[in-house]
Amino acid sequence: MRKRALAAMTALAISGAALAGCGASSSSTETTTASTQAAPEAQTAAAAEETTAAATEAQTTAQITDQSGKTYKVGIVQYMDHASLNQITEYVEKELDAKAAETGATYDYQDYFFNGEGDATTLNQIGAQLKDDGVDIVVAIATPTAQIMQSVFEGTDTPIIFSAVTDPEGAGLVASNDAPGANITGTSDALNTDAIMNLIFAQNPDADKIGLLYSKSEDSSTKAIADAKAFLDDKGIAYTERTGTSTDEINQAVDALIADGVDAVFTPTDNTIMNAELAIYEKFIDAGIPHYTGADSFALNGAFLGFGINYADLGTKTGDIVVDVLGGADPATYPVVTLDSGIATINTDTASALGIDLDTVEQAFAPYCSDIQEITTGENFTD
Repeated sequence: MRKRALAAMTALAISGAALAGCGASSSSTETTTASTQAAPEAQTAAAAEETTAAATEAQTTAQITDQSGKTYKVGIVQYMDHASLNQITEYVEKELDAKAAETGATYDYQDYFFNGEGDATTLNQIGAQLKDDGVDIVVAIATPTAQIMQSVFEGTDTPIIFSAVTDPEGAGLVASNDAPGANITGTSDALNTDAIMNLIFAQNPDADKIGLLYSKSEDSSTKAIADAKAFLDDKGIAYTERTGTSTDEINQAVDALIADGVDAVFTPTDNTIMNAELAIYEKFIDAGIPHYTGADSFALNGAFLGFGINYADLGTKTGDIVVDVLGGADPATYPVVTLDSGIATINTDTASALGIDLDTVEQAFAPYCSDIQEITTGENFTD
């Protein structure tokens, strides 16, 4: 995947040269699927997804028929470089390419892709650049990106389509998920925190102290951490919180959790922790502590388990919304799409290192998941 950050953008502003991209490295991974019994939580999520799909289908039918011969400038802004966000960008682009053949339009995203490198100043500058470029639509990947793009484009008629925003209402992006109310909509990776908590205790019923590892700077973590605390408080289970805003701080937080003697660690869909996962997972393995997280990309990067949606599917759906909105759908009335969050992804390398028997744990997890997948450690997802 291309990377385009502040340094390249600044060079463009100074010299007028075209922004250049470079390929990201990737590692081979192996994924298998185990058939499981769908749990009530997963069935509820699937039903919600079907309801959302039905709500959007009526308003988007036949809206892609009037785009033939047109060229649209599609800005894509990724918060930072890590496996989940990389995968979303990849599949947004793939879907736009597929839709181009279907609609006869050209969706020019290659000239308008930027990586914010997790920096608010950079993201603001990127937004200003895209505004000057006169893009027709902006895809904002992750909550901080969406908030900044919404602010930069306020007062314009440029639609913002967000992706991987855990709590769009709580982040102040939409009036409601059912009716966003402004020129913004998109896809959510909302997390079923109770389901992850149930997985922790299914694997270790005797766990009596849980670590909560997250970044206080991430709005995407706020609700999930509050939900985790409520769950643990209700069960009378002790917990300890450790936070950080950089990889160095996260490493220190992990050391503290290990010293705290926690039995397991929970992290929601937190970009800061995700960015540090490759640097911390071996510490948890050495300490015998399973790390339960809110996305399969954490498991790819070494965490014991990732629970949540398929980010390839999320990127594909985000691309669909882009085409719908360019075809005339109104973002203000286009419901936010939340996919089924019932997939548990187990890192088999880490499970083996922790001495966890896969057959036993998959049987224990079955009531709480719609699907169980296995993955081995790598840096980026590969097809």
